Amino acid sequence: MKRTGKLSKLLIASTMVGILSAPALSDDLTVASVVFQQDQFFRTIQMGMNAAAESAGATLLEGNSDSKPEKEISLIDTYIARGVDAIVISPVSKVASIPALKRAKEKGIHIVTYNSTIDDPSIPVSYLNSKQRDLGNTTGMMAAKFIADEMGGSVKVATLGFKALLPEISADRVDGFIEEAEKGGNVEIVSQQDAWLAEKAVQVAGDIITANPDINIIYAANEGGTVGAVQAVRNAGKQGEIFVFGVDGTEQLVSFLLDDDNVLQAVTAQQPYVMGEMAVNAAVAASKGETVDKTVIVPVLGLSRTDKPAVEEFQAYLRSLQ
Repeated sequence: MKRTGKLSKLLIASTMVGILSAPALSDDLTVASVVFQQDQFFRTIQMGMNAAAESAGATLLEGNSDSKPEKEISLIDTYIARGVDAIVISPVSKVASIPALKRAKEKGIHIVTYNSTIDDPSIPVSYLNSKQRDLGNTTGMMAAKFIADEMGGSVKVATLGFKALLPEISADRVDGFIEEAEKGGNVEIVSQQDAWLAEKAVQVAGDIITANPDINIIYAANEGGTVGAVQAVRNAGKQGEIFVFGVDGTEQLVSFLLDDDNVLQAVTAQQPYVMGEMAVNAAVAASKGETVDKTVIVPVLGLSRTDKPAVEEFQAYLRSLQ
């Protein structure tokens, strides 16, 4: 591919980071991974984890807390009893997740957090994430241009967040979006709801549309919310009237950006595969006594239907990971 734009440079840089940080082959190391829901974002993270573990010769155990603190605690206690070398986890709670992870650390288990973390920075040896406000800001900047160019500088907006799950991260993404979107003109926020799983988001977004028939934009702060918002607009027959902006760059969302129905306008993609890969690399390195970075920022990327070649390039990248 001759085109070497922003996406190509970003992916090349991220790949090089992953290569440079890959630890040497491990001797019977066991890494336990924990996600908190089963969507394409976390499935792609798991793919990156599996690739890194295989490359390092480590055993990877997989667990899903289903966003339930009690299940997360049970998983961690099981891994403690099994005597794993490291736990790589996206914690359900910044506070409630601390005691179990502290017990694990006290048993000599190395903790790596990704995507979300805890309020005790002494526990994780490394935390990998995207800058949460950047995710909202980047989508908001694309929305501001859309509002100014396509909507006459005045819109009614609803947001879908996940405050009940991860309040600080949700607030960063939603507030960051609004902060930038308002630069496009008059932005009236008519509803702010929680819905981070697609099936719930379809219902919540549908109710918002029913209650606000003159709404122009729905912003969703994660993959599930974005998928649900798009489906709700389609269900209501509001294509061309209500436009969706979101977060995350999965194959489904990319296909929505390329769809002719013009519903999904832009998303800001994280790099879940790279995040998962680097998280396991950090866990293996720490288990081998090597120095790891305390905080690692994985860059984000704005994708808009106005730049079809970039969206198609990102789609090809995602498919190459299969």
